[in-house]
Amino acid sequence: MLEEVERWLIARSWSLADRPLHQIMAAKRAGGQSVSVVLPALNEEETVGDIVAVVRHDLVEQVPLVDEIVVVDSGSTDRTSEVAAAAGARVVHRDAILPRLPAVPGKGEVLWRSLLVTSGDIVCFVDADLREFSSDFVSGIVGPLLTDPDVDLVKAMYDRPLGGSPGEGGRVTELMARPLLNMHWPQLAGFVQPLGGEYAARRSLLEQLPFPVGYGVELGMLVDALHLVGLDALAQVDVGVRKHRHQDGQALGRMAAAIYRTAQLRLARGHLVRPSLTQFERAEDGFEPRTYSVDTEERPPMAEIPEYAARKVA
Repeated sequence: MLEEVERWLIARSWSLADRPLHQIMAAKRAGGQSVSVVLPALNEEETVGDIVAVVRHDLVEQVPLVDEIVVVDSGSTDRTSEVAAAAGARVVHRDAILPRLPAVPGKGEVLWRSLLVTSGDIVCFVDADLREFSSDFVSGIVGPLLTDPDVDLVKAMYDRPLGGSPGEGGRVTELMARPLLNMHWPQLAGFVQPLGGEYAARRSLLEQLPFPVGYGVELGMLVDALHLVGLDALAQVDVGVRKHRHQDGQALGRMAAAIYRTAQLRLARGHLVRPSLTQFERAEDGFEPRTYSVDTEERPPMAEIPEYAARKVA
């Protein structure tokens, strides 16, 4: 590990106890900054309501840390929107945001569009499939942004249990993202959960970043933020344990391919490799190939979108 990263781990890796909630609230009142919480959601009726309810109770009603909770529905066919709204979120459909630009499937697409329908100076992203959710996930990663003006982006770090094993969750992280970061962006080797979906950042940073439309968004955002603001502007906070729905092996393969492609584009734009992935499923006559396209499209920095610029002027 680079000496720079060893120093960063000491200076920019924190726990929840390092910033009690009263300290965070005092910093928010003094700085006058607003906080938006965004949940990208696709068929998450079983969990999204509980997450919204916890954030609303703990961080809106009990303590006014969060100014808005927005669920961006990316085309759910279940009751995700109704459940989220009943729990107290403002629900916006992905296709209703920037309608002149047809939406494409993908998590990054939803996060990118969310910048147009939120107003917070700090935007906190939370995955909508978390179970046994604690509002510490939000206050923990928002805290450094309110108390330290030199920090621009904060990732949550946590244990990810799988089948009773505490550290076996992040399979794509360990098999794809961590090797890529250690080999090509060793300054980012200190991030415990580089692909985690819980992170917060200043709007002033997010609006300058391109957003890979798919699962590569978290890796792409870390790499681009490193180049834009430097390692010392990035941080992580230990929020405990993250429990969520786990994907099957083939879904993880598609996720890994998108992440690899995101890395590849940043390493050498223009060096094209066939952006598809073939996997195999057993059928009556043996194994049959299934070929999937790999997300290669990226949205430009939001600051370049005329509608976003017009909204800021208004």
